[in-house]
Amino acid sequence: MYRIRNSNLEVFLVHPGGPFWENKDLGVWGIPKGERDDLEEDFFDVAKREFCEETSIDIPKNAKFISLGNIKQANSKIVHAWAFLNNEKFEFKCTSYVERDGMRFCEVDKGKFFSIEDAKKKILNSQFELVQRLRKELNIKNNFDKQVKLGF
Repeated sequence: MYRIRNSNLEVFLVHPGGPFWENKDLGVWGIPKGERDDLEEDFFDVAKREFCEETSIDIPKNAKFISLGNIKQANSKIVHAWAFLNNEKFEFKCTSYVERDGMRFCEVDKGKFFSIEDAKKKILNSQFELVQRLRKELNIKNNFDKQVKLGF
């Protein structure tokens, strides 16, 4: 999900829940995502379902999706991604839980919009490519372009 604020692109990211991630912030945020329930399930349908389950945010009925393709994360997982514009107000709530070692916690505990500059610091390195693809699809350029080209 993305929005445009004051002519700037902002992307929505989520923070993983649980005690391991509790005090980690940089390089751990990511897009809401999940796995298929079965091998026949469509990746696009999974992406929409997981987004709603992890964030409790309803996708607007008139949402137009942009395919961002897929990326391979450092853990070898393949992530298929789409983006949609949402300038409407919403409330993020934890609605998807995980149980591990006798503990129950939110799958993702926070969700918020970030500028591209902040997203670069917060997001998993492998997923930043998805943000770059979104910028390219939207034909958005900003002062950050020079920093990205130099690898900062």
